[in-house]
Amino acid sequence: MKKIDAFKRRAVLVVHKVRRRLENCMRGEEGFGTVEIVLLLLVLVGLVLIFKDKVSELVNSIFKKITTQAGKI
Repeated sequence: MKKIDAFKRRAVLVVHKVRRRLENCMRGEEGFGTVEIVLLLLVLVGLVLIFKDKVSELVNSIFKKITTQAGKI
């Protein structure tokens, strides 16, 4: 019986430690900034890779309009 009680006590302590660490992590904002930036960069790179042709066409057409209309100014 004493071994089981000691095991239960130890398990409860571990659960409380994990819970406290999770709560502290969720309350504080340390570490979230880097993760957010990395995820944002991954999304942007993914979008650029997916729409690479469309983006380059758009940029080229904008620069063509700029160069053709620059003489009118």
